[in-house]
Amino acid sequence: MGRVVAIDGPAGAGKSTVSRLLAERLGFRLLDTGALYRAVGLFLRRKGVSCELSDEALEKEIAGASVGFSGGMVVLNGEDVSTAIRTVEAGNDASVFSARRPVRAFLLQMQRDAGEQENLVAEGRDMTTVVFPKAWRKFYLDASETGRAERRFHQMQEKGSPISMEEALRDIRERDIRDSSRDIAPLRRADDAIYLDSTCLSIEQVIEAMVAEIGQ
Repeated sequence: MGRVVAIDGPAGAGKSTVSRLLAERLGFRLLDTGALYRAVGLFLRRKGVSCELSDEALEKEIAGASVGFSGGMVVLNGEDVSTAIRTVEAGNDASVFSARRPVRAFLLQMQRDAGEQENLVAEGRDMTTVVFPKAWRKFYLDASETGRAERRFHQMQEKGSPISMEEALRDIRERDIRDSSRDIAPLRRADDAIYLDSTCLSIEQVIEAMVAEIGQ
């Protein structure tokens, strides 16, 4: 098995940016699990699948999805959906459907297989607790609710999908509730994960703190 640096944390804590830069710093591959869940959510939305569908029926629907990475792109059934999955709507779909057992089962082995093949930085909601419980290094990246909403607000402004601060804060709160209260693999800090609060830290400071803990 390769060396896996697993990073969990709530929405808006900066996991995606930190994970990408940390992977570059370490020379590891980045496993953006959030992108995988967003792609599956996009697939199901396009098919008009309801989140109320039974597990058995949902499993059959997901069987038609082919999700992965290619040349830095997120690919869904041969289509580059890298931009399409970064909307607020796609984020909400990912949060809703990721609570369903068939969706998590569909992506679980794919993620673990990646860790068997090479060194990874893997970020998500259950990397340290479910997907890679024996990861080489574990981190829980957090930030204040307001700080995370502000990051979400600026992120969507930059991407041309403007939302208000009120909408950003509501989105963060709703996702926190869904992620932490779901029955399957809820978001929680692993007992052996190093806790980092990024509220008052720059991205560079977070990276340096992680590198110091990793010992590289």
